[in-house]
Amino acid sequence: MRGRKILAALLAALASWSPAAAIEGQRVVFPALSGQESVRLIIHAATDLEAMRPLILDFQDTAPDLAVDVTDYVTNDLFREAQLACSGEAKSGDILLSSSVDQLVRLANDGCAQPHQPLASSKIKDWANWRDEVFGFTFEPVVFVYDRARVPKEDVPESHEALADLLRRNPLRYHGRIGTYDIEASGVGYLLAFNDSRQAPTTYGRLIESVSRAAPVIRCCNNEVLGEISNGGVRIAYNVLGSYAYAAARLNPNLGIVVPRDYTLILSRGAMIPKTAANPAMGQRFLDYLLSERGRAVAREKSFFFAEDRPMPPGVEGPADLMTSGVGRPIRIGPSLLAAQDDIQRRHFIGDWKRLIRNDVKR
Repeated sequence: MRGRKILAALLAALASWSPAAAIEGQRVVFPALSGQESVRLIIHAATDLEAMRPLILDFQDTAPDLAVDVTDYVTNDLFREAQLACSGEAKSGDILLSSSVDQLVRLANDGCAQPHQPLASSKIKDWANWRDEVFGFTFEPVVFVYDRARVPKEDVPESHEALADLLRRNPLRYHGRIGTYDIEASGVGYLLAFNDSRQAPTTYGRLIESVSRAAPVIRCCNNEVLGEISNGGVRIAYNVLGSYAYAAARLNPNLGIVVPRDYTLILSRGAMIPKTAANPAMGQRFLDYLLSERGRAVAREKSFFFAEDRPMPPGVEGPADLMTSGVGRPIRIGPSLLAAQDDIQRRHFIGDWKRLIRNDVKR
């Protein structure tokens, strides 16, 4: 019995200090590079740890005595945990990172954030900063992903309207072969669907109706949807974050990526310093790094791959420059996102979505 307890303790210690891949809700610690920890940064995040890993390691190069403690959540769980921390019912991170920027805006609006004045050298677009409390630190187009081996070239949709038309013309070929988010389970999935409905209401209505008739494969997360394409279960996925799609395509050349030509939502992943952060100065230091040219370069080259001031990565189909072409539509971080977080509106929107697809959803 004593031997088992010792083994369990050793395994627990190894798990807490190894920078191994995390699953959602799992805590992972990146040890200080010097081997002598003098300070620790606590990150609560709803983001892909593998995408954040190069940024964390590069940040640690600037502070070799720094350990980084990351807990990775799905978006809705991070939001609920942050609400509890704001009211003193849970421990807070030093910084929150989330693709569901509407949830961060709501937290800030509820008084759960503390402001931070970014460095003068930070190049922050006006649509990616709200009250110096919620900052966007990435540039991520929302794309279609398709299986090159199973989708004929003439079927590859170049717009939301084209995807809706494809599903109407070929209902049998793509029945059970279309993938997207479960917007009830995923905060970012809901955010993207809500913005689609505001960006092009008529097109969104036609598309969601066409998708519902195709018996869509609904999953909680980007990587699960992409996994369904890789294993042959799905042929086309829509509303996938370009960063995840491109990372997957680098490993699997059968994955094709399309930037829609009618409009392309642009998400800037959000960062916020909670008012209850135990070490807000450390969170602010990491935020400054994410917004710096050095941090943006690492994000562009190793983590999120897309940038407003750079051409599309190789192999991505669509306009070479999203912003000058007029195709890119950034999701502005600001009070307009509070509409998406209105409890009654959110409940009605998700309810309408569920009524359309509930008979065909395959889980």
